[in-house]
Amino acid sequence: MREVKNYIDGEWTEGKSETIERYNPADQKELVATVAGSSVHDVNEAVFAAVKAKKKWAQTAAPERGAYLQKVAHLFEQYADELAELATKEMGKRFVETKGEVYRSAAILRYYAGEGLRRVGEVLPSFDAKNLFFTKRVPVGVVAVIAPWNFPLAIPIWKIAPALVYGNTVVFKPALEASATGARIVELFAEAGLPLGVLNFVVGRGSTIGDAIVEHKDVDAITFTGSNAIGSEIAKKAAARGAKYQLELGGKNPAIVLKDANIEFAARLVVEGAMKQTGQRCTATSRVFVEKEIIDVFRTHVMEQVRRIRVGNGMDEQVTMGPVVSKGQFETVQRYIHIGKQEGRLLIGGGASDDVGWYIEPTVFDSVSHRATIATEEIFGPVLSIVEASSIDEAIEMANDSIYGLSASLFTNDVSKALYFIEHIEAGMVQVNGETGGAEPQAPFGGMKQSSSGTREQGQAAIEFFTAYQTISIRPHPNM
Repeated sequence: MREVKNYIDGEWTEGKSETIERYNPADQKELVATVAGSSVHDVNEAVFAAVKAKKKWAQTAAPERGAYLQKVAHLFEQYADELAELATKEMGKRFVETKGEVYRSAAILRYYAGEGLRRVGEVLPSFDAKNLFFTKRVPVGVVAVIAPWNFPLAIPIWKIAPALVYGNTVVFKPALEASATGARIVELFAEAGLPLGVLNFVVGRGSTIGDAIVEHKDVDAITFTGSNAIGSEIAKKAAARGAKYQLELGGKNPAIVLKDANIEFAARLVVEGAMKQTGQRCTATSRVFVEKEIIDVFRTHVMEQVRRIRVGNGMDEQVTMGPVVSKGQFETVQRYIHIGKQEGRLLIGGGASDDVGWYIEPTVFDSVSHRATIATEEIFGPVLSIVEASSIDEAIEMANDSIYGLSASLFTNDVSKALYFIEHIEAGMVQVNGETGGAEPQAPFGGMKQSSSGTREQGQAAIEFFTAYQTISIRPHPNM
């Protein structure tokens, strides 16, 4: 069991708000962490520490900033099993999945360490031949990182790493459900020797300290991943005082399976996309549009794949799907399954058990309208809807009929149809013959419509949010 505290200006201190107990979602009797929740006073102290450290950190050479990230990447790999076990026990994802996330985090850290050696500006031509005219990127200042629980390692890292390498200082608040994992991340940065005040940590309920972070006059930018409702409020509050904000929000990600596809392969990847990590991914496949000529065969293959899934404690190597993260999420998913039974036909699954942990069976509905509640609202659980389509055009039209536009996939053996799909689908990330999830550190991550606020995370695109342009003109002295 871990005790989670604030980390402010290099010191671990007790939060001045409530004490919160966090239990393993796979075993409600196992106490994983006690969280000394931060207060508004703690937030103010953390921001003050970040402000105090920002000038010196911004003046630190970028390659030196990157070297700290290399050290942290090494520590992630050194403590891979410990980090993975902690994350699994805290939020329920399978150990093999959280361990993969550890190594993904190390790769992200190394990628952004390399950013410390890349260009941060360019020389431009000027209409005045004597004028030296150039741009450079400068840090925005103090960045608030507000991270979710579903990727408790990778998402904080893909926000913190670019923020630091581009010269910003950080106040990091993880989701309550990932408090201990968040604290362990910060411990590793401290072990790597990161200067005091550069990375600060507050923890607790968003309802207690969220506004204090977002509305703080000395927080220059907020990067947030989470629900659309909270993201909308952050946007309003940040915009009201001129702070930058970056939002990665929901998804209702479609897959389309055409009659020329390898149907068994498509069914396997669609089920994997829907059920991996218990469906608790913003990029999870939640609806699949299938050409009517193959829908019966596709349905049969989907059921075969789902029957192979074993639900249980993520620390068990034989388990292929863990619990949902909390009682609240358990109840939300159950509510959508109940709605689904009214809107379509329950093909397989639908059961649930809370005797030991928050377990829900992988669930598939068919005979669903593309405008049904379960086909339009984000469920964030192991629920898939199958929708019949008469053609690729109808499938794309139904897929695009959504407030979301994060990720989408197409299964086909026809390259012309693949190119047609890419041209017409409204999604920030597009897969052909792949599941809707997945991202690599070097590529921009983000969506269209209400899935994202605009600036992308990851890759070199991250520099757009974490820095601002300076345009500089240097003219020689008139007497020269």
